[in-house]
Amino acid sequence: MSNEFVRRSLDEIRFWSRIMKEHSLFLKLGFRCEDTQLIQEANQFYKIFENIEVRAHSFSDTTDPEQIRRFNAEVRNAAAHIWAFKRKVLGLIISCQLPGGNNFPLLVDHVSREANYFRNRLDELNTGTLEPLPDAIIDENVFFLRIMADHAKFIGHLLDPSERQLVEQARNFSHDFDQLLFQAIDLSGMRPQSQTVPLLDQFLDENKVSVVALRDFKKTAKELIDACRIKSIIHPLLADHVFREAERFLFIIDMFEASLTRVRR
Repeated sequence: MSNEFVRRSLDEIRFWSRIMKEHSLFLKLGFRCEDTQLIQEANQFYKIFENIEVRAHSFSDTTDPEQIRRFNAEVRNAAAHIWAFKRKVLGLIISCQLPGGNNFPLLVDHVSREANYFRNRLDELNTGTLEPLPDAIIDENVFFLRIMADHAKFIGHLLDPSERQLVEQARNFSHDFDQLLFQAIDLSGMRPQSQTVPLLDQFLDENKVSVVALRDFKKTAKELIDACRIKSIIHPLLADHVFREAERFLFIIDMFEASLTRVRR
């Protein structure tokens, strides 16, 4: 059990510390030149999470669990601080104190939700209060389906309007994932009666088909951007970033499917 705690902790930190690091860069790129204080804060967070990422890769699955517990607590505090920074930025944008910047309010809210998710996951690991499987399946899907829907919206708005076919594809994905999210919320509201193995199995199957399609669309978009074959203002790292998050969602769905298979036995 101790090794499992260490493994899961390091897996979460290795993935999400890189995501937090990249969020810092994306926010910085969206600030105006005169927003020097915000740019400086973003740079500081970039360095903090870059250091965390490097340290996370220096540990192994056999590291002393108490050492990882302390590391989790440290990283959890860093996640809490970047969450507060993102919410501050969102407040400044919504109150029109950052006119002319290039950070969509929804994007800032999106990245703050991911910081909150990361913080909560580290709390759950350190306190040993991970959700039971049926609740985890629903809640993780509600979270990630909204993330995927957001991604489709961002891609559609950051592609050049003349890329009509790709823009239309992004809009279709946005609609599809909004519908999947509403279905997931409906299933959540029917708990605990909705938490049967057949319903959860179908829920995961349906979501997986759509996530695979979106993942493949992101992969194609990333390759086209890298090759300078489409017109957009999408940073190549952002294209890779959203692709990795879709891969993460598929990894989680696969874990849930394996867990349900064990339950059925």
